Amino acid sequence: MNALSQHNLIRFSVVGALALAAVLALTVFGAATPPQKKDIVDTAVAAGQFKTLAAALQAAGLVDTLKGKGPFTVFAPTDEAFAKLPASTVEDLLKPENKAKLQAILTYHVVAGRVTAAQVMKMSSAKTLNGEDLTIHTDGDAVMVNDAHVVKTDILCSNGVIHVIDTVLLPK
Repeated sequence: MNALSQHNLIRFSVVGALALAAVLALTVFGAATPPQKKDIVDTAVAAGQFKTLAAALQAAGLVDTLKGKGPFTVFAPTDEAFAKLPASTVEDLLKPENKAKLQAILTYHVVAGRVTAAQVMKMSSAKTLNGEDLTIHTDGDAVMVNDAHVVKTDILCSNGVIHVIDTVLLPK
């Protein structure tokens, strides 16, 4: 083997070793989490369990707000949570003449800032975008916001975080 071939073999070996080291480092230490591409509204729609919430946000004119920069924390009631409301409540709220009431209810589910589950568990209350406070209770790992159980946490979005709840929150 001539000197040029030996040099190329060594160079390729060093490059290969560096590439292997990089792969091992990513495996051991974890690759950086890619930034979330979907905002709160798009994430909720894609989940499939927030159809009523999406329709309500549209009727209340809040879609653009929750697609905005934020960050926001949304305590998002599922379709099942909306189904617990008395008959015809949702249909009445979706009427144009009830837009202000619907906005008050929906903004009662939103807190300014990105508040993770770990942070929520340390809180006793949180001020909502409608100006009223939510009461937060913890019992071990269980978290309640007013009378709603938090059933899934930390759904990260490009402009905030969603925590799924099993009951629609109603302001005073």
